[in-house]
Amino acid sequence: MPLLQNEKRAYVDALNIRFKHHGATAVLQAGLNDPNVGRIAMVSSFGAESVALLHLVAMVDPMTPVLFIDTRLLFTETLIYQSDISERLGLKNTRILRASQIELDTHDPYGALRFSNPDACCDLRKTQVLNAALRGFDGWITGRKRFQGSTRAALDFFEYDQATDLIKINPLAHWTRDDVITYMDENRLPRHPLVARGYPSIGCHPCTSAVTDGEDPRAGRWRGTSKTECGIHITANGVLRATKSGEHA
Repeated sequence: MPLLQNEKRAYVDALNIRFKHHGATAVLQAGLNDPNVGRIAMVSSFGAESVALLHLVAMVDPMTPVLFIDTRLLFTETLIYQSDISERLGLKNTRILRASQIELDTHDPYGALRFSNPDACCDLRKTQVLNAALRGFDGWITGRKRFQGSTRAALDFFEYDQATDLIKINPLAHWTRDDVITYMDENRLPRHPLVARGYPSIGCHPCTSAVTDGEDPRAGRWRGTSKTECGIHITANGVLRATKSGEHA
């Protein structure tokens, strides 16, 4: 039986002590099989590095719900990649999430919200959609890693998010960028096709551009604005948990 709210933080602390010296697979198995953690889903953008964690999840339990948010503004290449990877890895429970047409007609009838208020566009098409889907779960698996920026430098395998009352599981928290690349190479996992075209971080088509040598990998996200995140990783006080340095979930 999942823990009550006031029990979760202590249990998460205990899990981090227990799995301090374990690897990603052991963390995944614990998160997916521990009745105290509860019902768990994976959230994936099917972006540049996502296939590594998707492969691990497929090996541990291919029936794990995998939540993919189609903002209706994604690259065609991402939609094709998502379908191909789900089939290739044998993921049996991939769920494609979208904002309802009623919500879009009400709040973004001309599809121009991304120009006037990109934060509101992300909230409408991504954050609200994910929050609604996660109401059926007690926690979720993310692909965040410590190397992705100063705000993630102390990232643990397990987190309790008071804002949502959900447990976050970060199996790759201790992986380096080289670890990710090596894992993908050793398992012959296909790259997102846009990576070879200069897109090391991939979001919606209108808000993502290619980067040049020497630029930060996320320099192409919301280029020319102060925006750095879509908003799905927030703390209890609403502060975003990431910098320009890494993929989302």
